[in-house]
This record gives sequence, structure tokens and C-alpha cells, in this order.
Amino acid sequence: MAGLCSALNLSLKGIKVLVVEKNEYPKHKVCGEYISNEVLPYLQSLGFNPFDFGAKKITELTLSTNGSRSMQTKLPLGGFGISRFCMDAELAKCAQAAGAQFLRARVLDVSFDGDEFEVSTNESANYKSKFVIGAFGKRSNLDVKMKRDFIQRKSPFVGVKAHYIGDFPDNQVGLHNFEGGYCGISKVENDRINICYLTDYQSFKKYNSLEEFQEKVLTKNEYLKDAFKNYRLSFEKPITISQISFLEKAPVEDHILMCGDSAGMIHPLAGNGMGMAIRSAQLLSQLLLRFQAGEITSRVELEENYQAQWKKEFGTRLKYGHLISRAFRMGILSECMMMAIQKMPFLLPLIVKKTHGKPMKSIS
Repeated sequence: MAGLCSALNLSLKGIKVLVVEKNEYPKHKVCGEYISNEVLPYLQSLGFNPFDFGAKKITELTLSTNGSRSMQTKLPLGGFGISRFCMDAELAKCAQAAGAQFLRARVLDVSFDGDEFEVSTNESANYKSKFVIGAFGKRSNLDVKMKRDFIQRKSPFVGVKAHYIGDFPDNQVGLHNFEGGYCGISKVENDRINICYLTDYQSFKKYNSLEEFQEKVLTKNEYLKDAFKNYRLSFEKPITISQISFLEKAPVEDHILMCGDSAGMIHPLAGNGMGMAIRSAQLLSQLLLRFQAGEITSRVELEENYQAQWKKEFGTRLKYGHLISRAFRMGILSECMMMAIQKMPFLLPLIVKKTHGKPMKSIS
């Protein structure tokens, strides 16, 4: 998503862009599929209005602990629900219409020499460019090649996602904790219900199957028990991803400008990973356009600007995301925390604000 937004933004401004993607669009991905309205003005200025494709307007949050203690609140900015299957496909169409070229291929290597990149692919073709944006998601073979710090350490998290059919409010997003993880529930286009959860591998591997894990662990939370009992699976089977890392990443690596999850990930319990990806695309696109206009005069200045802006924009969000997820994994502490929030309901909107940004500006 970060790569597509960058490609669209830059192409609309006349920059020549090549998007190298190993998969065909559209494709389902493990993703919460809730997006904060902070990114809406920016997306609409790019010519993409999610509500044209059936996105659901989301105004309320239900938060529950492993013990099913819960609270509901209005979301300060609100958001919308739309699948990655739909959004990626439509953003790709917009980017192509704006002039971006797409190549279905797998990147084998990226080298930098003499102030220029050379990108080699499995299509036996090499491509040269002044800049390369790394928007390859949570983890990639390129991370291994670059020996990035986070890739050297084990990542204990597993993500699972599927769409379901059933009765769930259009305007609500649920974030429900269970032992070893948390689960998000919200509506997307075509009245499908997205259920996506994250768990640590140690909890997951104790069970013989996904179904057994869901039945014996997730359903201890009454909200999740109700969901899995009453909703009908729309997918042939859930999709999964392993080795998810929330360790710190560098926004610039070997002069490659990292964008979206490649630059850093917020815990899903904070509910704003997609918004962060889109915002990072805007930040990076603006800086590249300033370089093109001569306002930024060197690669060093560009990279330093991007790293500083990325830290300023997302540093606090990531910190609070870690704190919130850790607190809700602490059993009795999470129950006590929810009791305190119930007695002081103004706290929950404040917590939400700490993991979200202000409305983004349109492109000029």
C-alpha cells in the first residue's frame, strides 16, 4: 500500500516510476483492514475515494480484555473499513492511469554505485534509477540480503486473517484480547467481516490446528466466542503469516528509502498500521518532489530529512503502541486497567489519539 501510494503521488507529479511487484493484483493479505480517517484527505486528493468502492464508515471502537471486560467509545477521528484485496487493486489502476509502469517480477538484488541504483530481477533485466523506495512489507528476502538488524533476531508473532459472513455493525471496529494475542473485527466492502488476529508462536504451537487454537484459546473471550460461533467463513481457509517483527527498523538502509511496514510497524492493537503506511508514502513523496524541484540539493540531505520526519511522525505512536500491547498481555493488570478506564471513560479516546495522527493534507 505504501508503494502504491508513493507511485501514484509521484506519477501524478510527472515523475517516472516503475513498480516491481512479484504478485498479481488483487491479492488478500493478513491485515486488519481498518484505516483511520486521518489519511482520507490525502487519498482523495490522489483521486482515490474508498467509499466509491463500498468502504464502511467506522465511528465506534469496542475494546475487550481476555476476561471479556469491555468498553465502547467513539473514535476521535473515525475511520473506514476496506479490504486490501480491493484497495491495492484500485490504487494500482490509479497509479497506472497516472503513468506509473508495473513489472511483475521478483527483485533479486539492489546495488548502489556512483550515486545510482541498479535493480536486478528474475526476469533477466536490470533497471537503473536515481532513487529506490523499499515498500516490500513486513519482511523480505531483501531484508536478509541487506542484513538488517531486525531480521537477525527471531520474530515470535503469527498473523491470521479471513473474511466472514454474518451480522456485525457497519460502524464498529472491535479489538479483543485473548491469552497470547489480540484480534480485530470490522466490516469491509461487500458486507464481509474481516477477522484478523496476532498471537505469539509459543502459544500457537501448543495446538494441532488453527481451528483447535481458535476454539480453545480465542473463544475464552466471549466476544470472539460469539463471532466464531455465528459467522460463516467466506474464504476457502484463513491466510497466515509468520515471523512478524515489531523491532525497530531504519527508515533508510543502504540508501534505499524504506516506506510502510519496511520502515517500521506498529502493534495491531493500536489499530493504525495502514494509516501509518499511507502517511509514510506522503512524507517520502513530498521529500522526493522537493529534491526534484531543487529545494533539497543532495541525497544526504534527503535521507537525513526523511529519517528525522519519520521519527517525529511515528516515534511516539510506536512507543505507545508497544506500551498498550504489553499492558493488555498482562492478564490481571489488563483487567484492572479496563476497570480504571470504565471509571474514567475519557481516557480511552486519549489513548487512541496517542497512536493516531492528525488529518493529512491533500497534495498541492
